[in-house]
Amino acid sequence: MNVATAFAVGDPSQVSEPRRAVQTLAARAGLSDEQIGRAALVVSELATNLAKHARGGEMLMRPLTSPSGELDGVEVLALDKGPGIPDVALSRRDGYSTTGTLGHGLGAIERQADWFDLYTHPSGTAIAARLWGTPPDRRRLPRMDVAAAHVAKSGEPICGDGWTWRMRDDRLAIFVADGLGHGMAAHDAADAAVRVFEQYHEEAPARVVADVHAAIRNTRGAAVAALAVDLARGVGRFAGVGNIGGTILLAAGGAHRMVSHPGTAGHTAGRIQEFTYPVPPGSIVVLFSDGLGTQWNLSAYPGIQGRSASVIAGVLYRDYSRRRDDVTVVVAKDRPAVAEKL
Repeated sequence: MNVATAFAVGDPSQVSEPRRAVQTLAARAGLSDEQIGRAALVVSELATNLAKHARGGEMLMRPLTSPSGELDGVEVLALDKGPGIPDVALSRRDGYSTTGTLGHGLGAIERQADWFDLYTHPSGTAIAARLWGTPPDRRRLPRMDVAAAHVAKSGEPICGDGWTWRMRDDRLAIFVADGLGHGMAAHDAADAAVRVFEQYHEEAPARVVADVHAAIRNTRGAAVAALAVDLARGVGRFAGVGNIGGTILLAAGGAHRMVSHPGTAGHTAGRIQEFTYPVPPGSIVVLFSDGLGTQWNLSAYPGIQGRSASVIAGVLYRDYSRRRDDVTVVVAKDRPAVAEKL
């Protein structure tokens, strides 16, 4: 379910835990010893930067699945709340430092990672890096860049939210579920809902939601939402039950907020209605559980629309997560210029 593990990094003593975690994650993904070593170096550099330079530093890491379906990569996301990097180009040079250290951080991260993206602003910096066991063929990558910050409530061993997506030709389908409450029972409800979507994702969103509602009656229940976008026609269809939020941000400015009906899938769902929205080229789609506040505004971050889905999801999570609930924020957009090193 693409779950991310989160680590607070506020001082040098907290660097070793995420380094060990990424080594374990990379080994599970089937990376070689050399690739596991590179992943550990990337995390060490990122975590050290957070400890030395940042406020409110946090690292997320998650497994990645290649376009052909196998698990063979990891993504690491480093987030902080300021003060930003005043000169990104200068900070990439080996030997540069603002604290008297060697200053190899950003340059080393870019060299060791198969993919790298960065957004910095006075509100903070977000850096994403990926390492693949087998780098995907860029010619086979889907047109859309889809990623999420998907994190359990603090103190819970497992996330009660679930999400996934599928893309075939010009049809993008995304599903988000928020199991009622927290912990294992919530996870089981969300996981059951995701499995239904995986079986019926080619169906219309209203049909998917109805099928989920019928299939998870023996669980705690969940808020769920399904979105299907016809990219060739620039049209999205959305259906939801419960408090899953959805927004389509238009390249020309403005936004469409998608409508979910009250209820809990698996228990109480009234009319399951499908709504249609324009999704013109250049739009950014955001779906999120109620662990994310609703008052976010990407226009407060100049230039972020051109960054990767991973970075956008990370910034929204960093600045608008309620921090007292499971949180999922899924971002889908046209694939940006940042690319795997092939």
